[in-house]
Amino acid sequence: MAAFDTLIESGRIIDLILLVIVIEIAVLALWPGLRGTMSRLDILSLTLPGVMLMLALRSALTDSPNAMTAAWLAAAFVTHLWDVARRRAAR
Repeated sequence: MAAFDTLIESGRIIDLILLVIVIEIAVLALWPGLRGTMSRLDILSLTLPGVMLMLALRSALTDSPNAMTAAWLAAAFVTHLWDVARRRAAR
């Protein structure tokens, strides 16, 4: 259990999650058959808000300045709005 606690407290767990997300993005971007009708930009706009939230969580876990955590949260909100706007425009 101590190893898991260390992973969380150091923020390394977020690094592992981000690595999985990057692999997922790469796989979807490189194999068109897996992504269906989604473009690479669709994949990016879909995953970017989650990446920003993970970075905000990492910032909070590692006792970064509150302004840094707030900046990542704001970036997540902006990228989410971008994704929503893209989806609405596609209709």
